[in-house]
Amino acid sequence: MVASIAHRGPDDDGVFLDGDLGLGHDRLSIIDLNSGQQPMSNVDGTTWIVFNGEIFNYVELRAELVARGHRFKTTSDTEVILNLYEERGADCVSSFNGQFAFALWDTRTRSLLLARDRLGVRPLFYTWHGGGIRFASEIKALLTDPTLPRRVDPIALDQIFTFWFPIAPRTGFEGIEELPPGTTLTITSESQTPRRYWSLRYPAAGEANGTGGRSSREYAEELMSLLSDAVRIRLRADVPVASYLSGGLDSSVISALCHKQLGGGFNTFSIEFEAAAFDEASFQSSVVKRLGTRHRAFRCSGKSIGEALPRAVYHAERPLLRSAPVPMMLLAKGVHEAGIKVVLTGEGADEILAGYDIFKEAKVRRFWARYPQSTWRPRLLERLYPYLSDLQRTSGYLKAFFGQGLEDTGDPFYSHRPRWRVSAPLRMLYGPAIRERVAGYDAIADLRDQLPAEFSAWHPLSQAQYLEAAFLLPGYLLSSQGDRMAMAHAVEGRYPFLDHRVVEFAATIPPNLKIRGLREKHVLREGVREILPEAIVDRAKQPYRAPDQDALFQEGAAGELTRAALSPLALSGSGLFQPNSIRGLMEKGARQPSLGVRDNMALIGAVTTQLWHKQFFQNEEGA
Repeated sequence: MVASIAHRGPDDDGVFLDGDLGLGHDRLSIIDLNSGQQPMSNVDGTTWIVFNGEIFNYVELRAELVARGHRFKTTSDTEVILNLYEERGADCVSSFNGQFAFALWDTRTRSLLLARDRLGVRPLFYTWHGGGIRFASEIKALLTDPTLPRRVDPIALDQIFTFWFPIAPRTGFEGIEELPPGTTLTITSESQTPRRYWSLRYPAAGEANGTGGRSSREYAEELMSLLSDAVRIRLRADVPVASYLSGGLDSSVISALCHKQLGGGFNTFSIEFEAAAFDEASFQSSVVKRLGTRHRAFRCSGKSIGEALPRAVYHAERPLLRSAPVPMMLLAKGVHEAGIKVVLTGEGADEILAGYDIFKEAKVRRFWARYPQSTWRPRLLERLYPYLSDLQRTSGYLKAFFGQGLEDTGDPFYSHRPRWRVSAPLRMLYGPAIRERVAGYDAIADLRDQLPAEFSAWHPLSQAQYLEAAFLLPGYLLSSQGDRMAMAHAVEGRYPFLDHRVVEFAATIPPNLKIRGLREKHVLREGVREILPEAIVDRAKQPYRAPDQDALFQEGAAGELTRAALSPLALSGSGLFQPNSIRGLMEKGARQPSLGVRDNMALIGAVTTQLWHKQFFQNEEGA
């Protein structure tokens, strides 16, 4: 198990055994390089821990613990967890400002505590098998047991093909679960006790509409104060720290705050794309020029994405509906080779501050729904997508697409229905066995059952933000595109926007200060105007995207991979898809120079699902 995830922690490894309990660890040495080895015990050896991640406020917590008489043998954040557990038991997690997954063994009570951070930055999977529980940071570690059954979970697959991710605790593997974010699980020989210790909440709609007597500037100042402190504690490390710089507002803010605190010589890294439609190099250059960072960009082509796709699937451990995770994995490889282990990034800003187009789409659609006969109201949608082709931005196309379900404004999923309609055709590709298993199942109804009781009382923007932050963020962005791609090359991502203090404060910012007119992240823009170039502050949102079709239909290895994954023999071997439907999709992709979003997602989804099945269910790693 330890060997299977050595890519996450290549610096050291260790095992602790206590009767029928075993703890194993692969270490990525970042804090206390000399004495922070794991598994680690407290001073008297009564508790033991294996821990992935960081407790960023460990310095302050350690000082408080020492003042209360606790003894330490290391300077690591790991030992802080052990000592705070002595005082507060499982409630210790509420004191941590961090990103973590850990397993703590208490020899006195013979109990095991599994815990995961509030936002779900770090992964933790487990399965009950052979009369006991197995747990790990990645599913492949669980699969080292040859007696563990390997079966596709059709319900999870249907969720992935609807939302891009399975709803925790489901994974794509039947019988293997993921500990949800903000949750602990205490296990003894007699009981299993899950507990949700944190969840994202918003003010009721009536409260959210006002400003509480505070100006936009005051909200901006408090946001920047919290964000600056979140950056400060995330720069704590005994190794060099860098940042990712995409050229967008969020990563530029983080890079500027890092530079402000560290001064000259700060390293930044980015991806450049050969395809102009995806490339943001000019914006990256303007930030580098303003900050004077040591910058390195890694150029990414459709060919390199196609060739690396199997490895990305191997690390994601699930089907992917976009190629976007692959360049992130290639970027981490370059960062690792440059000798950097820690990067700060801008993930989370769009979720907590309403930066995505999906939020503005919903706002325009609600405005349009008040007067459906209007000819000019739907034309506001044309302002949202400067990065798309003229065809995709035509009034007729946008009106037809977003006009579906227009007047159903009471739908709790009003904001997300258009996105889910794009992925819906994927389900038409299912083979007979999968189709039979999911007959009568409704993934959207399942998601509705996961919503908190007070969801209906929130402002529509808060509802949409919750769906992104509570589900898509941990389910896809922080996993398939975040932790799994970075840790494939032993690079730790840190996310200042996901400091829980920042997240909780952002939830109190009035919706009309998050989106002013159709200007997203208004409060953040107001707060950073003095530290970034004007072109970056006022730049329209361009979501991170990567070539899909171009990655699959290359000459050479990438194209051969696509053809092999979707060959009749491979499709027959997995039984997941209808060969005739896949053949038609393949022919369309090879024939047409530019596919629509739906067909691109269907192709990437089919190829990566086939790769996933081959690697994990047919025991042919191919990574």
